Amino acid sequence: MKSRIAFAFVAACAAALVAPAVGYAKSRSVTDPDAPRSLPAEGSVSVRWEDPAQFSEIRYSRNRFEARQGDWVNQLATYLRTRAQAQLPAGEKLDVDITDIKRAGDYEPWHSPQLQDTRVIRDLYPPRIDLTIRRTGADGRVIAEGERRLRNLSFMMDARMLNDSDPLRYEKALIDRWLRSELRDKDGA
Repeated sequence: MKSRIAFAFVAACAAALVAPAVGYAKSRSVTDPDAPRSLPAEGSVSVRWEDPAQFSEIRYSRNRFEARQGDWVNQLATYLRTRAQAQLPAGEKLDVDITDIKRAGDYEPWHSPQLQDTRVIRDLYPPRIDLTIRRTGADGRVIAEGERRLRNLSFMMDARMLNDSDPLRYEKALIDRWLRSELRDKDGA
């Protein structure tokens, strides 16, 4: 009887130790084959993207494993759609294809092994986002289309960013800056 209780106790302890590891076994990566490649259809703004493994953020990273982690492509796409829908004039539609992303900062593993997973933000690593857009009016007429290359070489000079802890703050600021310019009323309103 004691051996069955001891066995049950050991089995329960082993299960308790293994269960959390199962959750960690499948780490979320933007390059997962089952990860989305577009936002669900909703509202007047659609956002799509190709395989993030081809984005500069991953292809040219000094720590590709760490660069793939998380859900940052989906977060940026959701942010873009939310902000664009708030600014897009009524009746207009905006279709956006994200073709490339290079996040602000990079990994500098040569400093020490403890810092190989730390993104270092320096002015020589500015954020970049490339898009292809198509904006149509309520009548279906094309208002604007083509490629957009979002850049801000002075991204570290923005005082508003100093107290912001969002890891995507520089990319989101880049999107906001572009939307203000792209969706500005041509009549100056």
